[in-house]
Amino acid sequence: QKSVESMRAEFKKRRDVMVAGLNKIKGFSCRVPHGAFYVFPNITKTGWPSKKLADALLEDAGVAGLSGTAFGSFGEGYLRFSVANSIENIQKALDRIDAWTKKNL
Repeated sequence: QKSVESMRAEFKKRRDVMVAGLNKIKGFSCRVPHGAFYVFPNITKTGWPSKKLADALLEDAGVAGLSGTAFGSFGEGYLRFSVANSIENIQKALDRIDAWTKKNL
């Protein structure tokens, strides 16, 4: 059980870095998920549709996210990002998203 607790604590750190970082980016608003290894930020204030923004972030910033509409029509206005990566890579993704929004929003 010790290794399980260690992994849980690490994923919590990753989640917290991602949520805090997204909440600093113009147009993004992210609540803290419970029991998941992904986040689902609201992006309605960007003015971009979910699919178009997910595609632009992948193509222009090199950050992979999934459009909320992949989960049904009620997912419009959201993106999904995994936190199953290193904190270093999560921070790189946040920096790339932030730089992209500063140029495009």
